[in-house]
Amino acid sequence: MTTYADAPVANRNAKGKSKNRWFSQVGWRHLVGVLAVVFSLFPILFVLSAALNPLGTLSSTELVPTGASFENFTNLFDKTAFAHWFLNSLLIAGTASFASIFLSALAAYAFSRMRFAGRRIGLLTLLLIQMFPQFLAIVAIFLIFTTVTDLWPVLGFNTPWGLFLLYMGGALGVNTWLMKGFFDTLPRELDESATMDGATHAQVFFRIMLPLVAPILAVTALLSFIGTINEFMIANVFLTNTESKTLAVGMFGLVAGERNNNFGMFAAGTLLTAIPTVLVFQLLQRYIVSGLTAGAVKG
Repeated sequence: MTTYADAPVANRNAKGKSKNRWFSQVGWRHLVGVLAVVFSLFPILFVLSAALNPLGTLSSTELVPTGASFENFTNLFDKTAFAHWFLNSLLIAGTASFASIFLSALAAYAFSRMRFAGRRIGLLTLLLIQMFPQFLAIVAIFLIFTTVTDLWPVLGFNTPWGLFLLYMGGALGVNTWLMKGFFDTLPRELDESATMDGATHAQVFFRIMLPLVAPILAVTALLSFIGTINEFMIANVFLTNTESKTLAVGMFGLVAGERNNNFGMFAAGTLLTAIPTVLVFQLLQRYIVSGLTAGAVKG
């Protein structure tokens, strides 16, 4: 028989069991989430500390800076061609992303909706090409562009348009396959109904299909932009002039020889480099989840 004096003990035991039950079911997830956030924020805080470190060296950088100044940002623009690198990267990444998305959408629509000779072989060829990294052909591409530079300098070495053509060739295959999976989910009755009303293939594509596949366009645009603005291997071979370099190549040059001395400027540059990607992600974030999931389901 439980007496009045035993009631506080029973209440404490009930509360203890309730807390244990909450932690076992929900609480541990919060703990894992907090640890994940701390783990992901650590490198960002370290880079921010290094960028604000007035000494600007790797050896003097701490997680919590003892002082703060914008000297590294000032030196980055005064002592390097960072502004040119930034504009070159935005131009190449933006143009290559837009062109690759547009051409990939045209190809994906054709492969998804039309039946023609060589369709299956074309799809398999695109898939087979993607199995081999683009830098495996860098020697052959270098020899080709040596001749191109002599004949058409505007498309040769140290030009954004030459690098733009290289990025276009490597992005069309994977983007076409990704978009085709999304086009396959759209009912063919939409095409047939529009055709019966007198619409041409171009009208069906631009007025009906493109608005419906906006999520996958946003996803592929984001992936193309990130992949292009962060690409280093090919850009390092084809861009040698200081003012023609991209962010990846120029930033690498800051720490290639004097990693300790230029680490502050490098950290400041990485923070500025992340701004375009974050802005693009914020503009397209409402399409990201639906675009990544819907294209994997074939209707």
